[in-house]
Amino acid sequence: MTSRMNIHEYQAKALFEKFGVPVPQGASAKSAAEFDAALASLPEGPTMVKSQIHAGGRGKGTFTDGFKGGVKFCKTKADAKEIAGKMINNTLVTVQTGPAGRKVQTIYFTVASDIKKEYYLAILLDRASSKPVIVGSTEGGVEIEKVAHDTPEKLFKILVDPAYGLADFQVRELIFKLGFTGAEAKNAAKLIRNLYNAYWATDAAMIEVNPLITTPTGDVLALDAKVSFDDNALFRHPEIVALRDLNEEDPKEIEASKFSLSYIALDGNIACLVNGAGLAMSTMDIIQHFGGTPANFLDVGGGASKDQVVAAFKIILGDPNVKGILVNIFGGIMDCNVIATGIVEAVKEVGLKLPLVVRLEGNNVAAGKATLAASGLKLVSGDTMADAAQKIVKLVAA
Repeated sequence: MTSRMNIHEYQAKALFEKFGVPVPQGASAKSAAEFDAALASLPEGPTMVKSQIHAGGRGKGTFTDGFKGGVKFCKTKADAKEIAGKMINNTLVTVQTGPAGRKVQTIYFTVASDIKKEYYLAILLDRASSKPVIVGSTEGGVEIEKVAHDTPEKLFKILVDPAYGLADFQVRELIFKLGFTGAEAKNAAKLIRNLYNAYWATDAAMIEVNPLITTPTGDVLALDAKVSFDDNALFRHPEIVALRDLNEEDPKEIEASKFSLSYIALDGNIACLVNGAGLAMSTMDIIQHFGGTPANFLDVGGGASKDQVVAAFKIILGDPNVKGILVNIFGGIMDCNVIATGIVEAVKEVGLKLPLVVRLEGNNVAAGKATLAASGLKLVSGDTMADAAQKIVKLVAA
């Protein structure tokens, strides 16, 4: 399962500027003490105040103290400073954060732009063709999912041949479909080319601009910016790795990445330790099928070591919501006895008191089962995936 690294809007816009993608002038601040210096770098006049969290829906979000809106328009810089003071270190809840919300630890001030029209533009990988795809729409500034559902004819896609790159005729097609003419068309064409260059050069997984705007003077600007990167390519980009904000990530997910484990926290109570992304998703599905709720996605990979298994158990037990653990291993490359040895060591080290169901199948399974049997651990064996899932659901419910 490919994971992604997200960056904040202010970081994405700094990246855009390096590639010649025009954005409104802006400045960030990580504390109230930095507000004056950040605002001093901007001209006097209408100013936007934007909470920086890794989640969409900020403008319609609500802070836990009742203050509404994580993105605000202010007529003056003095007003912007006052509003920013209400956002910094406050917790913002949006449709994407869940009820827990996210603590706002950075504020981004930008010059408020005079908007003539809003558009949508994104570049990502089309998995069906294994090619980059540029997605555009004249319906910017709203949820693109709503546009795709209600008016799909207003959403169009252009596939780019990765060997050739973005062709001039494709840029012209995009300009035509978006309805740009005159100076706007020239400026939009340059922006689109530079945005694609940024996507390609940084190994981005996705670049989204919503909205892309035109101004009365013919300028075309990226008013918002959302960028994520493929974790598998980050070794080529230490300058991008440096942008990672660990405050925005689950501590358990950070710990898992240190051991090359793919871990995503969920809101259930049955932890899963599985090898292979497909099997992990199937395991979560079957737990749900039998009435349980998975607490995580955890893929130890095809060739996990004993140390990785021990680390995985410790990460699982770091979640106070976990009431039981299901280990579901199908050994191809994986040696079942390595997993079994890791389970025994981990359980003895952490003093596991929760129900544990283990299903092993495949490479060296006899030795793995023998190791578990000889350990003296209090665990339940699952003969099949369904059997194991039913047993852990029943134990947790008891």
